[in-house]
Amino acid sequence: MVERCRNTHPMIRSEGRRLDELRQVKITPRYLSQAEGAVLISLGRTWVICTATVEERVPAFLQDSGQGWVTAEYDMLPRATHSRHPRSANLGKPSSRSQEIQRLIGRSLRAVVDLDALGERTIVLDCDVIQADGGTRTAAITGAFVALCEALAGLQRQEIIATLPVLDQVAAVSVGLANDQILVDLDYQEDSRAEVDANFVVTGRGQLVEVQATGERGPFRPALLLEMLERAQPALQRLRQAQEKALRPWMSLPW
Repeated sequence: MVERCRNTHPMIRSEGRRLDELRQVKITPRYLSQAEGAVLISLGRTWVICTATVEERVPAFLQDSGQGWVTAEYDMLPRATHSRHPRSANLGKPSSRSQEIQRLIGRSLRAVVDLDALGERTIVLDCDVIQADGGTRTAAITGAFVALCEALAGLQRQEIIATLPVLDQVAAVSVGLANDQILVDLDYQEDSRAEVDANFVVTGRGQLVEVQATGERGPFRPALLLEMLERAQPALQRLRQAQEKALRPWMSLPW
């Protein structure tokens, strides 16, 4: 059973970060000119382009319901990592990892959107990792929220929708237990040696959307999850501030 030890020798983290310190984060809005929403989010050496596309249709199960839909696709460029991996299109379908992550992104964003107010249209978020150094799924969620807001604000400006159907912010961060210490926002090297690995998706009001946690070397104490969540709060606040900084020049913030 994985237990926390009283380690008196703290890990030396990349960039000299504190245990609970987020990597340098930057969200560049309107990164591409043709998409309805597009941002580049950089979190240390992890870079993800998130674009939002508005489609005037919904999946078959929502036709004539008056309700909209938000979904996502996720992939990594062949040289986003140290060694090349084939494009998903050449493999015939997304990898199981990509499918799991894109479903997570879709669930995370739908949790903060009023789908009835969106009307019968779909917002597709494409999250493409151009460089990976850990935390790609959490960076994708955080960046995709900004791209989603850009697209929805555009619909409101065109008077296609009456109000911005955003109920709250949502951001995500990774937390792990490595060398008997809780670390926030793990890079690849830290993640690869973590004893426990978790991802927290949290709204601006502090409500949990999803928690993913794995004991990489065996079971762990349930209380460790609460300790990790508490340690993640400053990083989540900083991510929300980065989202607001990117959005404030282009739209009023409804949450």
